[in-house]
Amino acid sequence: MSASSASIASFGAHVPLVVSRRGHTPENVHYGSIAVVDAQGTLLHSAGDPTFVTFTRSALKAFQALPFLLDDGPRHFGLTTQETALLTASHSGEAAHVEAVDGLLSKAGQTMARLRCGCHVPYVYEATGRAVPAEARFDARHHNCSGKHAGFLAYCALHGLPTESYLDPQHPLQQRIRHEVARLLGAQPDTLATGTDGCSAPNLALPLAQLARLWAMVASGSGHAHTDACFEQIFSVMTRHPDMVSGTDRPDLHFSLAGRGDWVAKAGADGVQTFAIRSRGLGIAIKIADGHAHARYVAAVEVLRTLGLADPDDSHLSRYARMPLHNMAGLRVGELHPVFTLRSCAP
Repeated sequence: MSASSASIASFGAHVPLVVSRRGHTPENVHYGSIAVVDAQGTLLHSAGDPTFVTFTRSALKAFQALPFLLDDGPRHFGLTTQETALLTASHSGEAAHVEAVDGLLSKAGQTMARLRCGCHVPYVYEATGRAVPAEARFDARHHNCSGKHAGFLAYCALHGLPTESYLDPQHPLQQRIRHEVARLLGAQPDTLATGTDGCSAPNLALPLAQLARLWAMVASGSGHAHTDACFEQIFSVMTRHPDMVSGTDRPDLHFSLAGRGDWVAKAGADGVQTFAIRSRGLGIAIKIADGHAHARYVAAVEVLRTLGLADPDDSHLSRYARMPLHNMAGLRVGELHPVFTLRSCAP
């Protein structure tokens, strides 16, 4: 069996997590895996294959900011807590987000022209159902990853590093990100699988349980002694400014509001969803195998409910507990609902 065939075969370890039905008849099954882990790496609960290696996508952003935080970059440049939260964001491109990107760049002596994340229509329009104005013009600041990229440029300014190559995997910043994540997980940097994210930044692929462990470290404020203050800072700015991390009517904002300061929620593209639960010191990582965006939210609410962390009738969560399916005429024609059981793996 070739390496690629073996990798595809590993998808067989996933289990059905969410089913969509049209009327009363199942139509699609969304397979995936879940890992619930503590900061020491102990697997406490799971579904499917918690060792499945998945690209972390935007769930990595807080850890891509670690080098800048470790070197006291926010204090050096006088960043506000909103601007610091933006380092971790997949924001909606709203006015407040663009203003914060401008502020971060200006304080670091950088310009929008140096952002290499590309551009897309801001997420705020899809999230709120608003039409995109015909006269609207967007640039790299509106990209959901522009805060992360502005932070990358600020790190370069802090250390006198070249900015034109800041996304090169061999750039000192990208090498340090890989080193810091490997150090947290007790791994060798060259063993971490890498690829290129949607925003052109290098991205890491990790076993799902290891991704959950990173977020458990944020939850507990404890990883390695040199990172503890940074994890506390990450948890603080993300729970204080969830609107900067996400945006109006976005799932991560609703999840964070439901947590009432007890948890951080951070999604990644292609079916990734993570949480850091402060009161339990837990990290949660979910991967929907086919990358279905809405299925991950349905699975997330079921995990939170099963762990006794949230009431799915909470106004912030109820819209995701069983997500309705509507056709183009606005008629409700079905729903997405969870079908998995979270098993205990406690020793």
